Amino acid sequence: MQYENTLDFAQDLDRNDPLHQYRAQFIFPQHSGRDVLYFCGNSLGLQPKTIRKALLDELDQWAEHGVEGHFRGELPWMYYHKFLTPQAARLVGALPHEVVIMNTLTVNLHLMMVSFYRPDAQRYKIIMEAGAFPSDQYAVESQVRWHGFDPADAIVEVTPRPGEDTLRTEDILEIIEKEGPKAALVMFGGVNYYTGQLYDMERIAAAAHRVGAYAGFDLAHAAGNAPLRLHDWNADFAVWCSYKYLNSGPGGPAGAFVHERHGDNPALPRFAGWWGHDEGERFQMKKGFKPMRGAEGWQLSNAQIFSFAAHKASLDIFDTAGMAHLRTKSLQLTGFLEYVLDEVNRRKNLFRIITPRDPGARGCQISALTDDRGKSLFDFLANNGAIADWREPNVIRFAPVPLYNTFEDVWRLGDLMLRYGA
Repeated sequence: MQYENTLDFAQDLDRNDPLHQYRAQFIFPQHSGRDVLYFCGNSLGLQPKTIRKALLDELDQWAEHGVEGHFRGELPWMYYHKFLTPQAARLVGALPHEVVIMNTLTVNLHLMMVSFYRPDAQRYKIIMEAGAFPSDQYAVESQVRWHGFDPADAIVEVTPRPGEDTLRTEDILEIIEKEGPKAALVMFGGVNYYTGQLYDMERIAAAAHRVGAYAGFDLAHAAGNAPLRLHDWNADFAVWCSYKYLNSGPGGPAGAFVHERHGDNPALPRFAGWWGHDEGERFQMKKGFKPMRGAEGWQLSNAQIFSFAAHKASLDIFDTAGMAHLRTKSLQLTGFLEYVLDEVNRRKNLFRIITPRDPGARGCQISALTDDRGKSLFDFLANNGAIADWREPNVIRFAPVPLYNTFEDVWRLGDLMLRYGA
C-alpha cells in the first residue's frame, strides 16, 4: 500500500475498514473532553462495553442462587471454564481439548515447566531469547535452581548480532542445533515485548524437536495479536495472559495449551489439583489423582468467575471479528504507523525504530529507541492525550490495535509528535 501522511488519507482508510464498527464496542479514557489516542493495548487493553453486563449477570447469579449457582443458570459456574474453550482454541489454533483458561500467566508457565522441564545430568539446558520479559527470566531461573543447576550454565540466551536489534531465525536455529545434546527445553516468547519481533514459532518448535528437546512459548504479546497455529506447529505447550491484546481487564485470567500427544498421557508428571481431577469422580472425594483429558488435567482450582466472565465477553468479540481479518488490518495499520513515524523522524530526529521492518516479522507494535529526550517526548504525548508505553531504559512502544485503533488515530499521533519541542 502507498501511504500518505494526511488526515484525508487516514479517514479514507477508516471509511473502507470492514472492522471499523468494533471501535464503538470499547470505552476510551478521556482527555480534554475527547477520546485519548490509545496505543497501549500491548500493556493493558481497553474495556469492552459488554464486560459490565457480563459481570452484573454473575452478581445476579450469585444473589439469586447462592451456592447453587455452580449448577443453575445459563452459565453454571461448575463448567464455566468450558464456556471459554471454543473461542480460545480458535484464537491460538488448537483443538478444544488442548486449551484451558486458568490461573495467571506465570503460574501457568511454572505448571508447564514442571511437566516439560525434566532435566538430567545430560540434558538440562533451557534455550531462550535474551531480553525476554522478566516473568520468563525469573521463572526459568528459579526452575533451573530448583533442579540444582547453575543458571549461568543451564540457561542459554540467544542474542542479536552486534549492531542489530532483533534476532535472526537462522541464529536461533543454529544455537538450538549446537546445544542440542544438552537441551531439555526451548522456551521463547511469541512476540518479544521490547522490540515487537514476532518469532517463527513453527521453525523453532521443529528445531527443538530435532534435537530431542521440548518446545514451549509464552504468548503474552502474541495471543490476540498475531495468527497462531499451535497444534499444527507441533508446540508442546504454550501460555498466555488476557489483559493485553485480549482486553479482559487488569489481572485477567490466563490460558494454557498442551498438545494432545501430552494431554492424552496421564502418566506425564504434573502438579495436581482438585479441578484437574476427572470431573465424573471429582465430588466422590477419593484419593488418587486421575487427570482430566487434555489441558484441563493441569487445572488446580475452580474458575475465578468474575474475571472469567470478563474474559468470555472479550473472547466473544475476537471470535466474531476473526483473527484473519484482524491480522489484515493490523498489517496495514502498523505499516501506516511505521510510515508516519518515519516522516516524523525525518523532520525531528527523535528516535530509531528497532521493530523489524518486515511486516511478517512483527505484531501490531512499533518500538522507538529514543535518545536523552525520550522521557520528555513520552511525557509530552501523555500530557496531550496520547497514551503509549515507556520501557526502560529508553524505548517508547506504540501498539495500534486493530479492534479499536483507527488510521486517524495514527495520523493524529504523528501530527502531535511534530509539535514536540515547538
